[in-house]
Amino acid sequence: MASSSTPPPTGSNKTHFPQDASLPGENFEVRQTHPTGDYAPDPSKSLPLSPARKALVEDILALYEMRPTVERVKRYTPDCVYNDQFVYANDRYKMAGQWFALPKLFKSAESHGYQVVTNDRDLIQFKHEEAWTFKIIPKTAVINALVSLSLDPATIDSDFIRVKYHKDQANDKDYSNEGLGATFKKWQADNVVKYMDSPEVKAFEADKDAAKEPRRTYGSGGKGGAAPVKDL
Repeated sequence: MASSSTPPPTGSNKTHFPQDASLPGENFEVRQTHPTGDYAPDPSKSLPLSPARKALVEDILALYEMRPTVERVKRYTPDCVYNDQFVYANDRYKMAGQWFALPKLFKSAESHGYQVVTNDRDLIQFKHEEAWTFKIIPKTAVINALVSLSLDPATIDSDFIRVKYHKDQANDKDYSNEGLGATFKKWQADNVVKYMDSPEVKAFEADKDAAKEPRRTYGSGGKGGAAPVKDL
């Protein structure tokens, strides 16, 4: 039985973001630094999730494992943002391009487990271990990361919860969203989708006109960049 300090499966009542679902994904970014950057999951300590929340996480994990479908990409709002070490995509069309492009780069991708560490009303975070095996180079890279899913206010209480902002953070510091690295991340997402001609990606083409706001910059990925230390 969960202790009194454990959030219920439906999530705690704590909120982090605006309640206006019409706002673009940029308004739903969570920021944090970690004391060590150790995101190795311990599934035995994972917080409980409601069936709807568990279904969301399982769909996201399936995307990581290169099992994309149109229905799984619909887990994102049209105006979503995705931000990781290599990609900054600011609509669902670009997001679809990324998920459906992964099998062109990797031979396999396997999740080795996850641990839910935050289950708040509008935010789910989990530590995740993933093994990526490259196609051209016979090498497997195992990456531990903190995955943050900022939830769409309009669907939080539905059976099909959607995501406004998806952040994948593999280091102790957050992203400053500035400099050459940030420029490359956006360029990559903006251009990969142009070479994806699958009907699954084209199903989201209208989303390229979704509402957007300028990418927010912070000067640094540390505490001085609006990223407080959180020992998740």
